Amino acid sequence: MRIRKGDRVQVVQGKDKGKVGEVMRAFPAENKVIVEGVNISKRHQRPRRGTMQGGIIDKDMPLNVSSVAIMCSHCGPSRVGYRFDDQERKVRVCRKCGGDL
Repeated sequence: MRIRKGDRVQVVQGKDKGKVGEVMRAFPAENKVIVEGVNISKRHQRPRRGTMQGGIIDKDMPLNVSSVAIMCSHCGPSRVGYRFDDQERKVRVCRKCGGDL
């Protein structure tokens, strides 16, 4: 999976198409990510010890990783490529402009 926690991504399909947010969590085994402020659902919460107040809360739900595109600082939403730098480390690059991500 080429998208990691902390990446800035844009949703490219679904009900939240066009929204931009940061990846809060990534689930590589399931090919899913949770993006801040995207794919929010209502959850009915019962009062517990930790949260004394119950009610309806908003919860960020996972998105399939194919539904998001990483945001390049120069050219906008793009795909991720790889190259090796001088110290033979793998570096993620933008497929459109070739800049580092």
